[in-house]
Amino acid sequence: MPDVTVYVVNAAKGGARPGILHTHGGGHILGSAKSELRYLQNLARDLDCVLVTVEYRLAPETRYTGSIEDNYAALKWMHSSANELGLDATRIALLGESAGGTHAALLAITARDRGEVPVLFQCLVYPMLDDRTGSTRQLPPWIGAVLWTRDANRFGWRAFTGGEPGTLEIPAAAVPARVDNLAGLPPAWIGVGGADLFVEEDIEYAERLNDAAVPTELLVLPRAFHAFDRIVPDAGVSRRFTAAKMDALRRAFGKSADA
Repeated sequence: MPDVTVYVVNAAKGGARPGILHTHGGGHILGSAKSELRYLQNLARDLDCVLVTVEYRLAPETRYTGSIEDNYAALKWMHSSANELGLDATRIALLGESAGGTHAALLAITARDRGEVPVLFQCLVYPMLDDRTGSTRQLPPWIGAVLWTRDANRFGWRAFTGGEPGTLEIPAAAVPARVDNLAGLPPAWIGVGGADLFVEEDIEYAERLNDAAVPTELLVLPRAFHAFDRIVPDAGVSRRFTAAKMDALRRAFGKSADA
């Protein structure tokens, strides 16, 4: 397993709280776990959980195989260190935003296939799931016009996979939407804005999970653009989105939604 840096939030030896393994966004090419710590500290406090966020290697210096192994190494460490962290090892959820949603979805698939670490839940926040969006899959011009565009999407997937997005050069193992078998994955919550570049692929992935008998909740917020909840967190639409996400995690952890 590779050496990987993780940041641990809200650990307390001797407890048995639920946990979240978090993977940050940034289009596969940007961002860091460290820069997310203030946001994650608030999240861990509000959910009363242990949170581990992964400083996975970025593309194009590392392709998808490297970051998958980074994230899986962090998940295995988190699970094996449950007593030290005050963690209930049977209640670990995955959380990722945007490209972090790619990583969370791929990590859920990897954990299922390897059968070593149980995953309770996957929370995919406007996840980046399909390289074909903006290349061979075209969308209305008003979708994906803000922040993360078609050109940016092609660049991010090209860096992550080493192939040309939308073609047969792209390995299925790198792209959640290209994975044929979704059966046996943990329950999912997927949230996205109606003007987000990822809206159609997220809806389709939720439908495929549902068809594979994976309990899945999908939330689409009309006219909301990519990362709207982080850019304008106090807007009414952002508050509704965040509340729905938090309630989904609470329910997954066996807590009441209004806890």
